[in-house]
Amino acid sequence: MIYIRRNLEEILLKYIDNKEILAVVGPRQSGKTTIIKHILSNIKNKNIKEVSFDNISDLRLFITDVDSFIEKYVKDTDILFIDEIQHANKCGPQLKYIFDTYKKTKIIVSGSSSVDIAIKCLRYLVGRIFVFNLYPFSFSEFLRYKDENLYNLYVQNKYKEVILKKINKYLDEYLIYGGYPKVVLAKDKEEKKQVLKNIYNTHALRDIKDIIVLSDDFMFNDLIKALSLQIGNIINYVNLSSLTGFRYKELKRVLNILNKTFIYIEIRPFFRNKKKEINKSKKVYFYDLGLRNQVNNNFLEDVSFRSDIGQLHENFILLELINNEFEVKYWNSKSNAEVDFIIEKSGKIIPIEVKSTLKKENLSRSFNSFLTKYKPDVGFIATKEFEGEIKKENTSVYFVPYIKLLKKINEIVK
Repeated sequence: MIYIRRNLEEILLKYIDNKEILAVVGPRQSGKTTIIKHILSNIKNKNIKEVSFDNISDLRLFITDVDSFIEKYVKDTDILFIDEIQHANKCGPQLKYIFDTYKKTKIIVSGSSSVDIAIKCLRYLVGRIFVFNLYPFSFSEFLRYKDENLYNLYVQNKYKEVILKKINKYLDEYLIYGGYPKVVLAKDKEEKKQVLKNIYNTHALRDIKDIIVLSDDFMFNDLIKALSLQIGNIINYVNLSSLTGFRYKELKRVLNILNKTFIYIEIRPFFRNKKKEINKSKKVYFYDLGLRNQVNNNFLEDVSFRSDIGQLHENFILLELINNEFEVKYWNSKSNAEVDFIIEKSGKIIPIEVKSTLKKENLSRSFNSFLTKYKPDVGFIATKEFEGEIKKENTSVYFVPYIKLLKKINEIVK
C-alpha cells in the first residue's frame, strides 16, 4: 500500500513517548488508521498490540469485562492502539481505569466522530489525553504526493509566474476532487467520483444518520445539499427549516452533529465583545471540497465555467487557515459590510478577503470599512495569481496568490 506522508506525523512523533493517551480524530477515510499504523511500524523493540472496535467481540469485552480486556491486550504491552474508539459507549471510564492502572502502557486511540469522543471519553480523561485532528489532505500534502519538485518550490516560496501557474493547475484539481486519501490515490476521474460517492453514502447517509437517529433520508440529504449550496453564506435557520422540513430545535441538533462529524464547518462572527459571538449566526463551509461537489454532483473541471468558483476558492482559504491551527472568524457590520475571514496572530487582528478575478489593487467597500473601524497593521487580499501591495492609512494591504497566503502571513506577522 502507498503511504503518503502527513504533516501530523511529525507532531505525533513528538508525543509518542509521553505518558498521556494520544487520540487522533477526524472524518472516516481521512487516514487516521493509516498514519498511526505507519508510525507504529517504525518503532522497534516494543511490544505493540492493535485492536479495532469494529470487531464486535473485542468491543464487547472492553465494555463488559475490562479486566479481561486488560489481560488480553494491555498487560505486558508497551503500546496499545485502539481503532474506532467511538463505538465504545463506556470508553471514558474504561480508558481512565486502564491508564491509571497500567501506567507503562502507551495508549493511542482513533475515532471518526469528535462528538462521540467528547461525550464518551474526554470528560473522564482531563489531564490524561492529547487530542489531534486529522482531516483529508491539505493542499501541501496533496501537492507533495502529486509533484515533489513543485512541492519543494512551493515550500521555499521562491518561484515566479510560470511555476505559480503549474501549482495552480493542481489547485484546480484539488478544488474539484478534494483531499480524501483514496480519492487522491485513485487512478482516474471516474474512480475518484466513485470513491467520493461511497464515502458520502457510507459516512454521511449511513453512519451520521444513525448517530442522529433519523428515519427520513430525504430530509437529511436535502439538508446537506442545502448547506453545500451556501458556502460562505450566513446560516439562515428559517430558510433551512423551510427547505428541509426540520423544526428549529431539531435542525440545530442535526447541524451540531454534522459539524462534529466533520461534514461541514461553522465559523463565528468577529466581535471585540466575545460574548456577542456566541449567539450570532455562523457561516457555512465544508471540510472537503470533493465531498461537497459530490453532494451536488458537480465535477465540472474547467473552473472558468463554474458559477461556484468563488465559493470554492473561499472554502479553500478557510481550509488552509484551519489546517494551520488558526481560529477563523468573519466580520459583518450592522450596515452589512462583510469581510470573509478574520484571524489573530501575535496579538494582531488580520482581515482576509478572497477575490477570484482581481487584477489590480482594489479594496472593497466592506474591507475599507473594517480598516477604518479596527485600524489593523496589516490586511490580505487572497487572489488566484495577482500580487501587489498598497498602504491604506496606517494599514499595509498585501495582494497575495492563494497558495502563497499562509507563507506571506507568517513572513509579515511575526
